[in-house]
Amino acid sequence: MSTNTVTRADLTEAVYREIGLSRAESASLVESILDHMIGALLRGETVKFAGFGTFSLRDKSERIGRNPKTGEEVPITSRRVLVFKPSNVLKDRVNASLTAAAKK
Repeated sequence: MSTNTVTRADLTEAVYREIGLSRAESASLVESILDHMIGALLRGETVKFAGFGTFSLRDKSERIGRNPKTGEEVPITSRRVLVFKPSNVLKDRVNASLTAAAKK
């Protein structure tokens, strides 16, 4: 498995190369998309990309957890968590690439 990370700069460069916008326009487009996604999530909306997956926020209530070292009970505060559910298309493509890599 690769340890490389795709960054905003990488996405901007991909838009620049594949669509032909200037680097500044490409960066602006990537930022605009991310801002729209964040805004939708903060409004409680779900962000869905067909063939990729769905992002949503989930509220988790307060609960009691345990410190695994000491066994001491510790309160875990309520919070909102970001959840990503990959689409079946993405799952199939990932699994197909693993199968192809295993055959080599």
